[in-house]
Amino acid sequence: MERIRTIHTTPTRLFIWLLPLALSLHGCSNDTPEEANKDETPAPALLIAAENGDLPTLSRLIEGNDAVIDVKDACFWTPLMKAALNGHTKVVERLILAGADINRKDKGGYSSLMLAASNNHPAIIDLLIKAGADINQVEMTQGWTALIWAAKRGHREAVEHLLRYPADREISDFSGKRALDWARQNQFQEIVSLLE
Repeated sequence: MERIRTIHTTPTRLFIWLLPLALSLHGCSNDTPEEANKDETPAPALLIAAENGDLPTLSRLIEGNDAVIDVKDACFWTPLMKAALNGHTKVVERLILAGADINRKDKGGYSSLMLAASNNHPAIIDLLIKAGADINQVEMTQGWTALIWAAKRGHREAVEHLLRYPADREISDFSGKRALDWARQNQFQEIVSLLE
């Protein structure tokens, strides 16, 4: 008989891991991509190329006359958000060069910088901040910043990069917790040391 392994996790940790998956599965809205882009040229190919890190296809699409760089899906995710979440540095560079809106938010108020921080992509964090990303932007669902998200997930490199600019350590989320509080709660000692 095969044993079933049980993974014990807190509801908060489970939420953090499942959020990107839930959003990517089109669960944030009943809108179709065409409805989300009704005033723009539909460009699902651009979104797919960015998500997959397909730089040649993305570049070809951007160079077309009717390319909409900030095309969005039903969750209002843009190509830049998808590339930042998935760690596609060259695609992020290309989208920034093409004029992508660095501070565009999805339906929950998440930005490309937050998504890069949530998945520990320090090179992308640097690119976005140097291009003008709002380092202290607060999303609307939990009150998290990029620093809070990186700290609560244990992403030391992302925290280090955010602190270089510097991110505001004192911002509290809707539960009253700062990045330091989350790092302590989740026992990420290296991050606690960085934030203290």
